[in-house]
Amino acid sequence: MITIPLSEQQQIRRNALDELRKLGINPYPAAEYKTNVFAGDIHENFSPEKNNFGDVSLAGRIMGRRIMGNASFAELMDSSGRIQIYVRRDDICPGEDKTMYNTVFKRLLDIGDIIGVKGFVFRTQTGETTVHVKEFTILSKSLRPLPIVKEKDGVLYDAVTDPEMRYRQRYVDLIVNPETREVFRKRTRIIQTMRELFNSKGYLEVETPILQPIPGGAAARPFITHHNTLDIPLYLRIANELYLKRLIVGGYEGVYEFAKDFRNEGMDRSHNPEFTVMEIYVAYKDYNWMMNFTEEIISKVAMDLHGKTGIMYGDKLINLTPPFKRISMLDAILEHTGVDISGMDEQELRKVCDRLGVDHSPEMGKGKLIDAIFSEKCERNYIQPVFITDYPTETSPLTKMHRSKPGLTERFELMINGKEIANAYSELNDPVDQLERFQEQLRLSEKGDEEAMFIDLDFVRALEYGMPPTSGMGIGIDRLTMLLTNQPSIQDVLLFPQMKPETQSPKAEE
Repeated sequence: MITIPLSEQQQIRRNALDELRKLGINPYPAAEYKTNVFAGDIHENFSPEKNNFGDVSLAGRIMGRRIMGNASFAELMDSSGRIQIYVRRDDICPGEDKTMYNTVFKRLLDIGDIIGVKGFVFRTQTGETTVHVKEFTILSKSLRPLPIVKEKDGVLYDAVTDPEMRYRQRYVDLIVNPETREVFRKRTRIIQTMRELFNSKGYLEVETPILQPIPGGAAARPFITHHNTLDIPLYLRIANELYLKRLIVGGYEGVYEFAKDFRNEGMDRSHNPEFTVMEIYVAYKDYNWMMNFTEEIISKVAMDLHGKTGIMYGDKLINLTPPFKRISMLDAILEHTGVDISGMDEQELRKVCDRLGVDHSPEMGKGKLIDAIFSEKCERNYIQPVFITDYPTETSPLTKMHRSKPGLTERFELMINGKEIANAYSELNDPVDQLERFQEQLRLSEKGDEEAMFIDLDFVRALEYGMPPTSGMGIGIDRLTMLLTNQPSIQDVLLFPQMKPETQSPKAEE
């Protein structure tokens, strides 16, 4: 049996729970409670002159109370906001029995309890829109006290700000911090806007496997599990790219997916082991077309969310109005370090890393050395949106070779506020070249690169049937949401971010 230590307040609430049951009141009723209005609707539309909202039924959580003699006020919060309620003893207890007011409402209800109320709306002498309660019903008794949050003149006091509690107990964060609820509403709006745009262009939303026999489509360390019936290892997907391109082979001209991906790597303010990406693939396009389309996506989402393309992130004003700046990775390195690395071999690049103070290791090949220089010396400088183009072949094994720049590929990453927001290619559709690239990844793996790609022979077989010229692009939904909601950490835009287990857990008694 598991025993949970109770605080004094928790024990008091359990005692109230017992008393309610002794009074014949079910504190967790099963029947539907029918509502006909939200608090936000009342605040927006109530007119004393029209005397509308004369018969309302709403439900929500008690967030504050002022208990007086024969009449009391409380604050009720539903999904749309808060509204004041007015409870008078003789209204809810018209007969001789005053138990529902004197005992239940005044003594056995607590902040955090969920109730339903019926009555009419009026405006108090102080101008407060209020529901005059004619009857109330207990819908759920809260056994654990909420953090007390007070609001005065639009300013919140004693709000839950401790990140550990906010991320671990998101349900409490959502209850007491309305701005948190708004962040996740905006996250949903971002996805809806993108989906509407893609659907308007005739692209098909699809689903691809999360459990995969080969973790392909990206350079990352996977999570691994075992399928007992098939007796084979399976991997949580690190990307859905190779499956989406199989669908282009199959004849679809545009497919997209909002996908959960998983990478068994480090965690920080912009990385979580489980994250959401949108990947889209469109036939007969290249990365130049995809840059233009990415500008359209980002600017449209900003407009739908904020009504403008100029947004604040911290103290920075970021302009998301197209066109965005475009610069090749090698030119970006030259711009910020003064070093022209074009044509350098691996040993020369290592010397540049040493001279610039960029960490590197023996298993890093030429492409990873270039990427390390860019990440360390350039990335943070790109606050306004910029497309970094033309990446090394070694770090782009799924990308077409550049049509005019040997050793480079037709790839771009969209950088905003020093972070990668999108990654896109002119997709490699030459099966012979693709197999050679996979084999090079195998050599990097043997050299010690734990993020090198696996060889996916079925994908090569699919390409052998013929894939049209295609461009694909992935957008990190979490990072885009951080940017568009002005949140400093990825944990702030994930409802339930990954965290270490709590150090204390309930004890099991034998």
